[in-house]
Amino acid sequence: MSGRQTNLRTATLFAILTSLVATMAAAATKYLTGYMDASLVVCTQYLICLVTLLPWVSRTGLKGLATEFPKAHLIRGVAGWACFYTFYVAIGKIPLVDASLLRNTAPICVPFFTFFLFGNRIGLQGAIGILVGFAGVLFILKPEGQNISMWHGVGFLSGVTLAISMIYTRELAASEPSNRILFYYFLISLVLSTPLALANYTPIPIKAVPALLFVGVSIFITMKLYNHAYTHAPANAIAPLTYFGVVFAGLLGWIFWDHTPDSKSLMGMALVICGGIVAILAKQAEASQK
Repeated sequence: MSGRQTNLRTATLFAILTSLVATMAAAATKYLTGYMDASLVVCTQYLICLVTLLPWVSRTGLKGLATEFPKAHLIRGVAGWACFYTFYVAIGKIPLVDASLLRNTAPICVPFFTFFLFGNRIGLQGAIGILVGFAGVLFILKPEGQNISMWHGVGFLSGVTLAISMIYTRELAASEPSNRILFYYFLISLVLSTPLALANYTPIPIKAVPALLFVGVSIFITMKLYNHAYTHAPANAIAPLTYFGVVFAGLLGWIFWDHTPDSKSLMGMALVICGGIVAILAKQAEASQK
């Protein structure tokens, strides 16, 4: 696939906004899982997202949907769906900040996947930034062991699949328009979501409808921001910024669920931000030397 120019400043802005909007959608999802199965939320969000693209599909027709990279779209779609489904399941079982920080282990996974898939390497400074961010995640989690459950493993799986989604989003963004990437992602995810949603269907309470609509619209906005971020920079460069989602989740958990962050959590949030900044500076230094 042909490359696109790297613009780390623009990519950084889109990546942080992605984390913010996605965390707001996650908070709404945590509320919704008290009324319905996570599979219903996932299916509804992808249905709403796909509907928002129908005007574009009607304008471009089959020509706009034609792609030379069906395999990459399939991998990105399955990984993205798996990320959201496992994340939403985890949200319903463990605190929002725990689920968010486990999902945001993705930046730790990205270098390993890019190394094995494409032979990419990461510099020492970048590795330090990632490890500092991960140390912050551990401070927030406080893994003494007594509060760890199988649902934390499900949350970690969302981080693994998010890493794969990040990588293939960047690969596709090098040659494919944003709306085409989103169309196949939403379509594949809706197909995967529907059987689970039908199997777990229960009537949706009227009072839950606004939150459900909010999640669908928010995820569409998140995906647009996400695609723009990875259009402007490679996964290794901006993946560490997803750590900001942990910080936002901690703040929302404090506001809505009275989960007051303790000193370890605050230290972890500080490390998360510092790690992201160090990783970005490392990429800027690498770019200036080329």
